Order: sequence, then C-alpha cells, then structure tokens
Amino acid sequence: KVAVYFTNEKASVYFREVEAICKKDNGRVWGKNVYGPLMFVDRPSRKIFANQPDKEGILKEKDGIYTGDYPKEQVIQSQPKEFGGTLFSVVILPVQEDPYRIKRGALRSLIHSYQKPQGLMPSTFNTKHMDEKNARMWLKLEWRALKNAINNDSDMRVQAIRDALIFKGARRELYPSFAHDENKFEDYEGLATFTTMEMMEDTAEVLKRRLIESLDRAYNFQSFGASYGSIQGSLYAYLANEAGFDFRTIHTDSLDLGEIVRSLYKIQLPSICRDVAGSLALSYDIESIYKEEDQRLASIKKRRLEQLSVFTEKPIVYLELESPYFDFEPEDLNALDTLGTIYATIRVSDNWGKLTVEKGGCLVASNLKYIRLTAKNITETKNHISGDGWNLIMNNNWQLVKAGQNYFVKKP
Repeated sequence: KVAVYFTNEKASVYFREVEAICKKDNGRVWGKNVYGPLMFVDRPSRKIFANQPDKEGILKEKDGIYTGDYPKEQVIQSQPKEFGGTLFSVVILPVQEDPYRIKRGALRSLIHSYQKPQGLMPSTFNTKHMDEKNARMWLKLEWRALKNAINNDSDMRVQAIRDALIFKGARRELYPSFAHDENKFEDYEGLATFTTMEMMEDTAEVLKRRLIESLDRAYNFQSFGASYGSIQGSLYAYLANEAGFDFRTIHTDSLDLGEIVRSLYKIQLPSICRDVAGSLALSYDIESIYKEEDQRLASIKKRRLEQLSVFTEKPIVYLELESPYFDFEPEDLNALDTLGTIYATIRVSDNWGKLTVEKGGCLVASNLKYIRLTAKNITETKNHISGDGWNLIMNNNWQLVKAGQNYFVKKP
C-alpha cells in the first residue's frame, strides 16, 4: 500500500517546488541547473512517481506523472539509478509526510546525479576506523572546534579552524592509510549535504542553524563509520564557501576539503600535529569526551552480550554474500570488532534474492562474506523464507538447506 499522503497530485507539487529551487539557484553553486530526471519511490509498495518518462517506456503517464514499480530484486536506495535507460535521481519517501525532508532528499539525489558524470562519485570507500575509540575522540574534538569556527568570525574563526585541523591531522597521523577514503566520503556526501542546505535556505542564519543542528544530531550517533562523512564534509564546505571557494572548480572525487580550508584561511600547521594536539584538547574539555566514549563502549558491551547470542547460538541462518547491495540507516548499526557489524534494520540484494530485516537485526561479517540471521520461528514457502523480524524472497534456483542445526541458502 502506497504512503497514504502521496498521490500523483502531491508528486506534481513536490516536483514543481524542487524545480523552483533549482531554477532559483540556476547553476550558481555547481555551474549548471541540477534539475533533471527525478523519481520518488514508496518503499513498502515499491511504487514509482517520476517527473519524466524513461527511454524504454516502462513508466506510464497519467496527469503528467510517470508511474511504475521498482524492480523487486533490487534494493531501493536514495542514489542515482539507471531505470529504463534513463539516469534518475531517487528519493525514498518517508513513512509520514515531511516536506523539508522530501525536498532535501530530492536536491541531494539530484546533486549526486550531477556528481556522477563529473567523476565525483566514488565507487567505494572504507572508513570503518571511525568506530574506533581514538578516531572518534579526535573527530569529536575536531567537530567542537569546527562548531566554534562556524559560530564565530574573523580571528576567532581562524584560530578555531586551526585547532580543528590540528585534531584532524592528529587523527590522520594515527590512521594514515584511511586518509584517501576519508576524502572521498567527505567529498561525495559532505558536498551534497552542504550545497543542498545552501540551495534550500534563504538566509545565512537559517543555513548556519541547520548545519549546527545536523552536527549536534550526528555527534550522538553510536557509529560514525558509515555516517560521519556527510556532516564532516559539509562543515568544511561551509567554511570554504564563506571564504569564496568556487565549487565549480572541483574535478576529483578525493579533494581534501580540510586542506582547501587551510589554504583559503592561510593557516600554518605544525609538522607533527600530535605534538600539540594533546595539550590543545584540554581547552576543548577532552575529559567529557572520554566519559562519552567510555559510556558508549559500556553500552556496546552490554548490547553485544545481549545480541551476540542471537547470532552465534544455533540454529542460525547463513547467507553468503557474493555481489551485495546494502540499504540501511547509518545510525542503526553497531560494530563488533572482528566479529562484524550488527545492523538493526537493513535491506540487502544479492544473487540469492532480496533480504529485508525490519527488527531484531542481523550480523554482517567483518570481511563481508556472509550474513547471520536468527532461525527462530523460521518458516518457508515457495521462494519465500521468514524468521523473527526478517523476510527473504529467493530468486529461482536457490533453496534453503539444513545442515545440522543451522540453515544455509544455496543453489541446489
């Protein structure tokens, strides 16, 4: 059943409003009007509402809106998607109507569609280190300094930026092999986050307030590995924009936004940031961050003991990952070191079919080789398996095989 608030008429309203925002910007941010093929998708029903036809004529027109069904075997993601030979920007509709969220999602996806042909859309990036205590502590210090920079002007802003860059440098000195992937994540998601806000907000004060609200919300996430880049990149993008940086000059997916800001504000950094970062951290109340992270680790340990038994004690269902597509909310995951990551909710598409976990979670191995699900209350019908909180629609030529007390999804 489609979200009750969304109709063809409502889709028309949102398309017009998003187009008006893009027309008002008229290429000021990215050098071109980013409005283009756009589709809203209702996840439960998989119904599509698009603003134009696809090249293959799959979508059907009524009242100026083109509708159809999203392929059942594919995971729905708010990312550019080729459908019927046309590259569409995809927006997943929220369960309840939220006009700001819907328009923000549309603009963000349109910007991602712009980034893709410009070579600004990386294929992969790995920032799992951001869930380690030391990385989180340096990042939180950096965020506190960036918040000060955004809330101040002139000399105080420059000093706060220098502090943030020292904390950033200290973290990268500790995790040097992840710097390139950090840049890619911050560029792709962070630039889209900031420029979406910049296009939507009419005044500088509202823009700054929205940015700080996003930072405060992200600061409390239990996991940063799959989420931090959106806010991190947007903070540096804001400061770069304040100094007159031209986003139209970006032609790489691994630009170091921190270095751009350092150059724009003519900041000199120590040759080794960790030499001064420790004493500098005292002025940013490092003790409170220690307490926050200790409480986080204690909470994770408690949840780990409660949850691990679900995915380690027999009977268990194992799904081998071959070429998976994941769709999840960044705040809904809990990293468990070498064992993997528990996802509270997730949607996964792979060669065996489509898995939807709505409650109870699942454990994804750290090497991304398999998924574990509880086999409690497991039931099976033709091409459909379900257990407590999850459902699996299997493709043809796959079946559920019992081996001992456990289950495996395999080809016969």
